Amino acid sequence: MHEESRGGSGGKVTWPPVTLLVLAICGVAIVADGYDVVIYGAVIPSLLHDHGWGLTPAGAGLIGSFALIGMLIGATTVGTLTDILGRRKMLICCLTWFSVMTGLCAIATSPEVFGIFRFLAGLGLGGVLPTASALSGEYSHPKARNLVFAIIFSGFPVGGILAAFTGMFVIPRFGWQAMFLLGLLPLALIVPVALKFLPESIAFLRAKGRHAEAERTARRWNITLEDTQEEAPTTTRPSAETGPNSMSPVKALLSRDSIVATLCFLVMSCLCLFMIYGYNTWLPEIMRQAGYSSGSALGFLLMFNLGAVVGQLLISLAADRLGSKPIIVTTYLLAAVAVILLSLRLPTAVLYAAVALGGVGAMGTQTFVLAYVSKYYPVRMGATAMGWALGFGRLGSMLAPPLLGLIIGAGLAFQWNFYALAVPGVIGAALIGLVPRAPGQEAPVGHARADGPVRSLPEPT
Repeated sequence: MHEESRGGSGGKVTWPPVTLLVLAICGVAIVADGYDVVIYGAVIPSLLHDHGWGLTPAGAGLIGSFALIGMLIGATTVGTLTDILGRRKMLICCLTWFSVMTGLCAIATSPEVFGIFRFLAGLGLGGVLPTASALSGEYSHPKARNLVFAIIFSGFPVGGILAAFTGMFVIPRFGWQAMFLLGLLPLALIVPVALKFLPESIAFLRAKGRHAEAERTARRWNITLEDTQEEAPTTTRPSAETGPNSMSPVKALLSRDSIVATLCFLVMSCLCLFMIYGYNTWLPEIMRQAGYSSGSALGFLLMFNLGAVVGQLLISLAADRLGSKPIIVTTYLLAAVAVILLSLRLPTAVLYAAVALGGVGAMGTQTFVLAYVSKYYPVRMGATAMGWALGFGRLGSMLAPPLLGLIIGAGLAFQWNFYALAVPGVIGAALIGLVPRAPGQEAPVGHARADGPVRSLPEPT
C-alpha cells in the first residue's frame, strides 16, 4: 500500500487526508489518556488531606500503582490482541472502557473502591498508546516517523496540561471528584467520531486476508494498493520461510535476531516511564514540601507537560535526520540533568525552566524510543512490539509512585526524590548503545522508495 502524494522522486514528504485524520483521532485519544493518568497526581494533595479516607503518602503511592498494574496488563494484552483483532476496534474499545471506569472513580466511597476503579481504568488506558501508535505509524511516511510520533505523543503532555489547569480551577470549587467525572468526555466526544471516521489499517486487513475490506478502505481514502506483500521486501528482511516473518509476533520479538533489541527496548521504556510517572504523580506534593503553595506546585506540573509538548516537537525534526540513537542519548541525559537542578535551591524561574527541560527529557525520550521501535520491527508485529515495550515499561511506572511515596513518608529531604529520578536517565543513555542494527539492515535502505508502502523500515543508527 502506498499513497501517491506521500513523496515524489525527490523524497518530499506530504500529509494526505487519511494521515491527518488518523493523527487527529489518535492524537486526541492520547490527550484523553494523558489527562486520565495525570489527574491522579493533581488530586493527591486533596486525597491526603481528606480526613474521611485517612490516606498516608505510602498508601496514596500504592493506589497510584493500581492503575499502572492495570496499564501493564492492558498494554501487553491489548497490544497483542491489536495485531489479531485490528487496530480500530481495539482503540475504540479501550477508549470506551477507561472513560467509563474513570467516571466511576468519582463515586468511590473508600480508598479500596477507588483503587479498584483505577485498576480497571488502567486496563483500557494501557491499550490506547500501543494501538494508537501502531495505527498512526502505519498511516505515516517512514521519513517523518519521529515527527509523527512526536505529534501524537504530544497529546499525553497536553492531557497533563489540561489536568493541571483543570485541577487549579475545579478542585477548589467542586472537589476532586469532578476531575474524574470529566473523564467521561472521551466516551461522548471521541468514540462517536472514531466509529464513523477512523479507518482500519490496510496492512492489517491484507495480512488477515480481508482483501475486499482493504480495497474499500483504499478507495475511500484514495490509496493505491501495491501488489507486493505487506511485509518489507526480502532485501531488507530475513526470508519469510526461515525468519521472523514465519513466526507469531510474540515469538518474533523473542527470536535470536531480535532478542537483544527487544530487551533493550523493554528496559529503556521502563526507565522512561519511571521518570514520567514519578514526575506526574508526585511533583506537586514534592514542590509543596519544598515550600511552594498548592497552586504553585500544580504550576510545576503544568510546566513539566508544557515543556514536553514544545520540546519534543522541536527535537523530532532533528531526530528524522540524525536517527534515534543520538537523540535518545541526549534526551535521557537532559532528563537527568534537569532533575539534579530541581534538587538545588535555585530561583523559582530557573526551577520552572528545569521542570520544562525535565518534561522534554522524560517524555521526549519515551516518544523517540517508541518511534525507534516502530521502525525496527515489521509492521505486522508493530502493535505487539509497542504493547510489550509499554507493558514492560509499566513496571517502572508502577515502581515510581510507591518508591517516591516511601521517600516522602520517611521524612527524608525532598531532594532525595529527585536523586531517585536522575539515575534512570543515566542508565538509559548508556543502554541505547547496546541496541544492534535491525535484521537485514546491512542492505542499502536507500533503495526503498520514498513513496513506498506504509510500513516500518529499518532506521540508520
